[in-house]
Amino acid sequence: MKIYFAGSIRGGRDDKDIYRQMIEILSKYGTVLTEHIGSSDLDLSGEKNKTDEFIYNRDMDWVKESDVIIAEVSMPSLGVGYELGSGEAMGKNILCLYREQEGKKLSAMISGNDKMKVEKYQTIEDFENIIKKFFNK
Repeated sequence: MKIYFAGSIRGGRDDKDIYRQMIEILSKYGTVLTEHIGSSDLDLSGEKNKTDEFIYNRDMDWVKESDVIIAEVSMPSLGVGYELGSGEAMGKNILCLYREQEGKKLSAMISGNDKMKVEKYQTIEDFENIIKKFFNK
């Protein structure tokens, strides 16, 4: 099983520690193609020593190669939105995880899309339970 994990990089890195924990859990179910998303070395500038063109081509290849896309969508990100739209166009199975926060609301382009499964969570334990159900169905 090849898993494409999507999370914000240039849109904000506040959740990088959560991403790292999520990637650890997801790795129990398959190969996470995007392990670098949880790296503390990444900042708002993204991956150093890689061009934007390289990142785009590599990531789109990974989206195509993946069996499933799991996205943490609490932190708005143009890149994550693009990856989700591309994955939807390719017919990928997509799960979006959203942590409710006061004063923030999930984009209707995600929550209103019946081709994307959206699950709310608050803790990493919630996430783990959602993932167990998702992969064991």
